Amino acid sequence: MQIYLPIAGLPVDVFTVLGLSVAVGFISGLFGVGGGFLMTPLLIFLGIPPAVAVASVSSQIAASSVTGALAYWRRRAVDFKLGTILTLGGIVGAVLGVVFFNAMQRQGHLDAVIVFSYIALLGSIGGLMLFESLKAICFPSTKTEAATRDRHGWAKSLPFKMQFHHSGLEISTIPLFLLAVFIGFFGALLGVGGGFILVPALIYIFRVPTAVVVGTSLVQQLITMVIATLLHAATNHSVDILLSLILMLGATFGAQFGARAHIGIRPEYFRLLLGLLVFGVALRFAADILIPPRDTFSATRTDVAR
Repeated sequence: MQIYLPIAGLPVDVFTVLGLSVAVGFISGLFGVGGGFLMTPLLIFLGIPPAVAVASVSSQIAASSVTGALAYWRRRAVDFKLGTILTLGGIVGAVLGVVFFNAMQRQGHLDAVIVFSYIALLGSIGGLMLFESLKAICFPSTKTEAATRDRHGWAKSLPFKMQFHHSGLEISTIPLFLLAVFIGFFGALLGVGGGFILVPALIYIFRVPTAVVVGTSLVQQLITMVIATLLHAATNHSVDILLSLILMLGATFGAQFGARAHIGIRPEYFRLLLGLLVFGVALRFAADILIPPRDTFSATRTDVAR
């Protein structure tokens, strides 16, 4: 069934978009990511303008984060104190990201910035995640998780330290805040929740327990993406309401099943699957640039009134 998207300016099949949003919502709840790193590229591949895809997917990320965060909250797997620090930084980053988004759109460089940013960001993050997860699987460490968390001593030496009892950490809030600013910036610019960056960063760099990371990441994404959606709608008017409603409906449904399916997955395989997803999207974007199209040009007949 075809439906016309007024802001995107083209018709799309409702069931195709709905099915994709359900699948991405499932992945969002499973991995604790917003799913925008998958949904935004999928919409672009369907022909939706990148600016509209980025702005509209922000609402889908928020919707999937709500349902997923509630599921982890019921299991007491959310560190709200840590989430508050990450949320404050994410809001600052989101504001900066929307400002940069609007500046690139005015100069006509937005599409190129989005594509190359996806390749660079997802390629590097996904590659690192694959390397670390394969290393953990092939060469399992004899250290316990409690011992590995002692490796963030550098963060303890910085000022503004805070104790996060739920995560068992006592570190400076400065690197956490700066990480959240970085994630919020690219989240608003690329239409991604940033969970594919936040989740491995909290696990590998700050040694936050995996069971707490996912729920805390979803809380941060929820608030940050709500702010980003409102800013996009108010400043550049690129949020397509019809597209957003379809995406939110599917994401809300899929995220509930994804959050439940997370139980029982070993941490190293959890990180491997997420790394494969992130790196695969980067390869898809790179293929569009490097592989020449079959038809390098096309010609059509135009009737001109005389």
